[in-house]
Amino acid sequence: MKIASLIGACDDPRVQRATAKKAVPPSDPEARRLFDVAARVVRKLRDAGHEAVLAGGCVRDLLLGREPADYDVATSATAEQVQRLFRRTVPVGVQFGVVLVIESGQHLQVATFRRDGAYLDHRHPATVHFADERADAERRDFTVNGMFLDPETLEVRDHVGGLADLEAGVIRAIGDPYARFDEDRLRLLRAIRFAARFDWRIEDATWQAICKLAPTIVGIAWERIGEEIVKILTEGRARRGFELMSASGLLGVLIPEVEAMRGVAQSADHHPEGDVFTHTMLCLEKLGPQHGEALALAVLLHDVAKPLCAERRDDGRITFYGHCEKGAEMTLDIVQRLRRSRDTAERAAILVEQHLHHVQAPAMRVAKLKRFLAQEHIDDLLELVRIDALSASGNLEAYEFCRAKQAELAREARLPDPLLRGRDLIELGHRPGPRFREILERAFDAQLEGEITSREAARAWVLGHYPPAEPDSAT
Repeated sequence: MKIASLIGACDDPRVQRATAKKAVPPSDPEARRLFDVAARVVRKLRDAGHEAVLAGGCVRDLLLGREPADYDVATSATAEQVQRLFRRTVPVGVQFGVVLVIESGQHLQVATFRRDGAYLDHRHPATVHFADERADAERRDFTVNGMFLDPETLEVRDHVGGLADLEAGVIRAIGDPYARFDEDRLRLLRAIRFAARFDWRIEDATWQAICKLAPTIVGIAWERIGEEIVKILTEGRARRGFELMSASGLLGVLIPEVEAMRGVAQSADHHPEGDVFTHTMLCLEKLGPQHGEALALAVLLHDVAKPLCAERRDDGRITFYGHCEKGAEMTLDIVQRLRRSRDTAERAAILVEQHLHHVQAPAMRVAKLKRFLAQEHIDDLLELVRIDALSASGNLEAYEFCRAKQAELAREARLPDPLLRGRDLIELGHRPGPRFREILERAFDAQLEGEITSREAARAWVLGHYPPAEPDSAT
């Protein structure tokens, strides 16, 4: 939909209304149901004598023909009035005029039109003054997020030039960009996320403010930073997002280990694309919304240790011995710095540590290959392998071998339960200790390869290959 066609004449020159065409509700039945619930909330507020409109990102998405993930409502009603009007509410920010309304199973944020006072913590205003629709628009972050929509007439109300910027594909801070970013430093990252997600440009004054203020972003909670970075990785166009982060200085502040990849040369036979940073950006280009958080972080960080492990040999070749293991350690640190879950950090680290294991797959014994391909994270690992290879030499032989073997094994029964357990070793005279794992793994290999077919045979195999040590004699 062309946004310019939505702009019509208006009595107030600061307000643009959709008159020639109007926003179109979602066509998907479930998405339309969510829109209709939001429209009912607006209608109930209006029937009680209050002004009410849809606000923010949902308006932007509807104008772009996208299905909003959620709906926000802006109203002249106070938080107390909203709570009295709706049966199920949660007072998430009554002091700011914000109430969560639960209607037909859907959660909608309903906020009173307001003008914000000074932001002392770079996130929350110290004071708010309830105001009108225009003032509420002017306190928001970017013009494309500052529009309102009447869900009944589908009329767009634009006090900040959002329609024009939506048509032009521009991210522009509302008013003074330094003031908007000083209010909430997370907006520095949000501007980049929107520019990447929609493939738009950032307006010059807004961009200059981002670059100048980049070092100040560490003044906000890392949980918020981590959430925004994961969104950049998983919403699409991650490469552009991280290139913008790098150009603005934000990447060097937040994940300097990735910025350090820039200029780290690689051998041209395996990496004709260039240095480690270039390779990583090519990998990010292949990420999309279908990829999970742990995989996306592993794609970003799979070569994070190369700057530390790089060595140039006498023949001119460049090696990175140990970068998988060191990279796994660094990945744990970085993902935990971003305050992601321990499970996400550990899963991403495993993927980084194993991202070259597939190279040995064609030479693996049957039992080892079965165990390798039976890992819980194998699909993510092989997807990382595919992305890594396509962003380098393009050699997919080992990857395709693993996929073919994976399909072959899928037609077989699942891996059998081990015939031998730790209690068997104890009964056979072995003492619990580090050697237990070695014996059990070797026995399971023999079982997978058909050498052992019963518990009795497994116990006999252990006695033959790992006789228990003689007990110490009394002195």
